[in-house]
Amino acid sequence: MTTTATDFQGRKPAKGTRRAGIAGLIALLGFSFANLAQAENVLEDLTYTAQPGGRVEVTMRFAEPVAVPQAFTTESPPRIALDMADTRNALSQRRIEVGAGATSGITTVEAAGRTRVVVDLFRPASYETRINGKELVLSIAANVAGTTAAAASAGSRNPTKTLASSSVELSNVDFRRGTDGEGRILVSFSGPGAAADLKQEGDKIVLDILNVKLPPSQAKRLDVLDFATPVQYIETRSRGTGARIEISAKGPFEQLAYQTGNEYVVEIAPKRVDDKLAKNAEPVFNGSRVTFNFQDIPTRSVLQLIADVSDLNIVVADSVQGNVTLRLINVPWDQALHIVLRAKGLDQRKQGNVIWVAPQKEIADREQAIADARMQMEDKAELVSDYIPISYGNAKDIAALLTKDVSSGQVGGSGGTGASGQNQQRGFMSKRGTVTYDDRTNTLLVSDTPEKVLEIRQLIAVLDRPVQQVLIESRIVIATDTFARELGVKFGISGGYEDNNGNVISTTGSAIGTDRMSNLALNNRFGGGRGLPVFAPGTTAGTGGIAVPNLNDRLNINLPAASPAGSFGLAILGADYLLDLELSAAQNEGRGEVVSSPRVVTANQKEAVIKQGQEVAYVTFQNSGAGGTGTATVQFKEVVLELKVTPTITADDRVVLNLGVKKDAVNRYIDNPGGGQVPIIDKREINTSVLVDNGQTVVLGGVYEVEKRDDLTKVPFLGDVPILGNLFKKTGRTDTKAELLIFVTPRILSESLK
Repeated sequence: MTTTATDFQGRKPAKGTRRAGIAGLIALLGFSFANLAQAENVLEDLTYTAQPGGRVEVTMRFAEPVAVPQAFTTESPPRIALDMADTRNALSQRRIEVGAGATSGITTVEAAGRTRVVVDLFRPASYETRINGKELVLSIAANVAGTTAAAASAGSRNPTKTLASSSVELSNVDFRRGTDGEGRILVSFSGPGAAADLKQEGDKIVLDILNVKLPPSQAKRLDVLDFATPVQYIETRSRGTGARIEISAKGPFEQLAYQTGNEYVVEIAPKRVDDKLAKNAEPVFNGSRVTFNFQDIPTRSVLQLIADVSDLNIVVADSVQGNVTLRLINVPWDQALHIVLRAKGLDQRKQGNVIWVAPQKEIADREQAIADARMQMEDKAELVSDYIPISYGNAKDIAALLTKDVSSGQVGGSGGTGASGQNQQRGFMSKRGTVTYDDRTNTLLVSDTPEKVLEIRQLIAVLDRPVQQVLIESRIVIATDTFARELGVKFGISGGYEDNNGNVISTTGSAIGTDRMSNLALNNRFGGGRGLPVFAPGTTAGTGGIAVPNLNDRLNINLPAASPAGSFGLAILGADYLLDLELSAAQNEGRGEVVSSPRVVTANQKEAVIKQGQEVAYVTFQNSGAGGTGTATVQFKEVVLELKVTPTITADDRVVLNLGVKKDAVNRYIDNPGGGQVPIIDKREINTSVLVDNGQTVVLGGVYEVEKRDDLTKVPFLGDVPILGNLFKKTGRTDTKAELLIFVTPRILSESLK
């Protein structure tokens, strides 16, 4: 090379030398171009085809021959990811919905000179890859994941399962806004080997990074509201031996995460609006603004002006005629076109950068003719048979759904024919299509055109998904607080008196007591003595004293406390009288709490019932007639704690609960007039419907009871005497409080718990 360069600059080289130099230069340039082509490839196209058996083939076409990509899979959520180094992404569409077999959709993303293709799955599935020159083919089976192809497994890795080294440090957390309004969170590490676990909790995305050091300077909160992305805040903090990054997002969004070298990227993009819904929405005009002011100008001329402004090709049908008068000041050109078409009864169809304008009826007739031709082709198309296994639903129910007549609402039988009417289709089947099912294997047997079979597979891929489950935790709390105070008294005076005329006067608390005293006085007189003194009970006659009745007979006031906690007694005995006094008091305080915590797991929109308790037996009697013998019958009554719930999971991961909670308890038994006893049951029950966030605890309701009671039992008039009146009355006070609260917490079970 040096010699050739010198000869080129100093003297004319020899002919052979010149040819050798040119050949070397060409070889060098070829080698450089080859290296350049190898250094950067371009993903130009991505398509998929659904094949029988639920298999899906994804074909990726590149500008140059493609090398074996690095591949890895994740289980929650189930995904397959292919990494192509030194490859640009030239696809115009970032997300492609599939909905066939085990494949949900395909997402492509480019970062740091690398392109990643992520295949979202309904469930884990096996796959294989093969390379055909400039094409990379990914074949995804419908069965549960087994082994992958050797080409893919050679470079497979799982970044979320890699054990991180304790010396790895989280060096930076940054945020960038993408060109399509997506938010990109860039997490940088000091070295390779960081293990990240990404999950979504409501409107938050949580990234747990294991065994990394978080410098104090990186424990911070980023406010990114002004970037106009779904991301609102990013908070980084330490958690155990690692770090946690919480990303707060707003509105419907979709996420994608990937790791390249020492950087982990989380991309959060606004969720795309369904094209079918977008067609029904109000049009949005964003063309360059124009000003038109014409009087009676031909419609074709206006369309030509709009074509010049928009740089689009407009093809106008020959049937477009007439003039139009318009005055439009500073309006987008696409809005001006929309106004002109509506004013003249025209419509447009766009394909690429060509717009075809024609009367609405002409376009409708043309599209109808195309539809009729397609139906005729469908009637002549060859029928194919396919077997579709149903994993989570019922094959019989899905077969009824596929053959349901939309117009009449009738369900066709297995292998039935199409509904009557030339343009009427029976559900999702064509007029010649049939569907039946096998209960034993829960499999659909479909026979229809290839297009219809593909549509049915895509529909079943959406419908045949595992039903989400909900854990409902409830807590029933019954709290009681009681207070009771009672003051009572016993008081009695017993005595006798005999005047000079021999009259005997006796007093005590009852007629029985005075009768006894009078009888003893009479006995004394029969013996020749005075009436008094009379004999004391149990004494020998003639010893003197008075007759003392029993305690209950000599009490004038008998109002003791029902269950006294303490009492004080006093007795005064004189020559001819006896005074009895007893003061009693009681105070009771009680606090109680009964907590019942029933919990149950059930599928979405399925009722679950859990009950615990007992059946109380009681006897009833049925008389055969008036005065006849009765027939005893033993009956049972449930006294249970019962939770009955039907959850419904909403699209935003909230839960609607239709709840019935019941808590019974036996209060006491009462006598049955016919014989036996029957229970008195306290019932506490609530039936309601509430909307609750996932994991949120809600108080369904409560009953708060307060009972205050003051009791007074007294002797009229005497009980009202100040101070001394307390000897003639009994007082009591009762204060009872009871509260019932019912708490419910629904939790949507994650895929890992199902």
